[in-house]
Amino acid sequence: MATITVMIESYGMIKTVLPSTLHVICDEGSDVGHVLQKIAVAHSNSRLLLEQCACAIGDQMVSRQTLLHADSALVLLSPVAGG
Repeated sequence: MATITVMIESYGMIKTVLPSTLHVICDEGSDVGHVLQKIAVAHSNSRLLLEQCACAIGDQMVSRQTLLHADSALVLLSPVAGG
């Protein structure tokens, strides 16, 4: 099975607990949830924030069930609060 590289871009609070440059190698056809699990294992202090963040590829929001078939940039967006 072929592997793909997923470059992680993070914004908001999640950015404070992940390295500024982060790439995840996974099998082609893995879903976004699998990528997030791999990040949580490698960076255990990010687990809670990963559970709450939204995900996007390009300018499209994606679900954790979205399958990845090529090298991609996955954007992690922490929820924001304010008034």
